[in-house]
Formats: sequence, structure tokens, C-alpha cells
Amino acid sequence: METTPNVIEVTDLRRRYGAKGTGGFDAVRGVSFRVAQGELFALLGTNGAGKTSTVELLEGLAAPTAGSIRILGHDPYHERKRVRSRTGVMLQQGGFAPDLTVAETLRMWKGCTARPRPITEALAMVGLDHRADVRVKNLSGGEKRRLDLALATLGDPEVLFLDEPTTGMDPQGRRETWEIIRELRGRGTTVVLTTHYLEEAELLADSLAIMNEGLIAASGTVADIVATHPSVLSFRLPPGFDAEDLPSPQSLRATLTGSEGRSVHMSTMDLQFTTTEALVWARDKGIELKELNARSASLEEAFMHIARNGAMETEATRS
Repeated sequence: METTPNVIEVTDLRRRYGAKGTGGFDAVRGVSFRVAQGELFALLGTNGAGKTSTVELLEGLAAPTAGSIRILGHDPYHERKRVRSRTGVMLQQGGFAPDLTVAETLRMWKGCTARPRPITEALAMVGLDHRADVRVKNLSGGEKRRLDLALATLGDPEVLFLDEPTTGMDPQGRRETWEIIRELRGRGTTVVLTTHYLEEAELLADSLAIMNEGLIAASGTVADIVATHPSVLSFRLPPGFDAEDLPSPQSLRATLTGSEGRSVHMSTMDLQFTTTEALVWARDKGIELKELNARSASLEEAFMHIARNGAMETEATRS
């Protein structure tokens, strides 16, 4: 069985700002991951987690303090000429000339791009073909992000870095951009995505990593990461019953996380068993569980758990 080759290989990556010892700061403290061809890899983390420092190294904007990076088999910093023409970068904020039109902006960028696609095609792909003659300063925030994407993909890159690609877009624009990203991935483009919209990562990513304090705290598919966190079962008991009337948490394979009046909330690593046992108990008692809600953990819950525990561990270390 053939395996898809890795387009990005990162091994024990480290980035330090400032001097050695107490005078500096380690932003990236030993990060390793692989991204296969045609895969969309999302790198997540709270502000200060180290993801921006990591992506800048992947883009070849700086040399790592230690560790190695290979993009398409090359070092993106020391072999920049071999890598740059094959990659596209959509920064968090573009630096456009405000008085140029959309079409003029692309024509200017086309002169700096290897193997550029036709401007009309680039604009049509991001839905800006009808705004070609509009000055950049008159575009909305969402339209400027679309222009950023058009510039990043003008050279039909093999590897595409997207930094917060849908910031400033309305819900429709965000979903249209997701479809563009899916189309690019379907054509074989390898995508590295950073985003604060966890729904975006959950819908688009083939795999992801969550960074915390300069390290990767969790990695894998969305399902892999979510599976390590408890599911939630909640319901409201009828009059005459309260949480004390339920079977013991041990027999339900659950933890009672809250009960207010007749409202019950449980966390469990075996949602099917816990839900079945609760429903069988309710059937035997001849009662109905109102507002019944059984759901698996979400990426947001896993992310917040990592962020919260990381902050607590950092504070404990300082203390």
C-alpha cells in the first residue's frame, strides 16, 4: 500500500528570542509534526502559545534556534529560492496600496510570481471578479481578505499557509472561503491553517495540533483529540425526583458534574452506556427525562481544557 509523501517535516523545532539564560524567552520548545501531500493541517493555540513563531519558521522568515524543517524536501530559510516559488502565504493582515484597484494590485503581484495564473481566473476563484476596478481602500474587510487569498494563490502553490483567513468576513463569506480552501486541497495543495475559529478547524482540518506554552499539547484528527475528553449527558427530572434518586455514578460510568433543582449534568467517557443506563432507569421508574441532551465533547471543549490546564500549570510553576 502506497503512503502519501510528507510535504512538511518538522523535527524538535525550537525558537528563542533574546539572550541565553534568564534574559531570553523560548517561544517554541521542541515541536515535531508531519503534514502529508494534499492534507490540511491546522495549528491552534491561544495567544502566546507559539503558533505564530512556528509558522514564521515554516515560511522561512527566520532560522530556527534548533531543530529542523523541510518543506518539499528543502530548508525554507537556507534554501529559500527553492521553496518560495512553490508556496503561497496569506498573512493575517495584508499591506495593500490603497489607491490601486483590485486588478492593478494583482497585476503588480503577478510580476513577482513564478508561473502566475490569469488574473481573471484568480479573481473569479475568490468572488472578486465584479470588483476588479474598485480601489482597494473601498473594499470591505471581508473583501480585502479575499484579495489576500487571491494573491496567496496566484502562483498556484503546492503549499499554502493561511493565517486567520476568514477574519472580518460575514458568515456567507466565511463559508464560501471554506469551499475555496476545500477545492484547493482537493487539487492536491497542502494547506497549513491557523485560526481562532475552532469551528473552522473542526470542519476543514484533516489533522491538527494544539500548542500551549511553546509545546504541542495534543495532536491528531479532530476525532482523536475529542475522544480524550468526556462526553456530556444532561436532563431534567420530573417532580418528586432529584439527583439522589439516580443510580450511583459508578454504575452509570459517569461523574455528576452538576445538579440544580431537578436538572442533572453528567460527564462520561462512555456516552452510549451512560445514556442507555439512564434511559433504562427512567423506563423502570415510569418517568420521562425532560430536556434530554447527549453529546460528545467538542473541539472547543478540548481546546479550552488544554488552555485552562496549561495556564494553571504555568501559574503553579511560578508560585
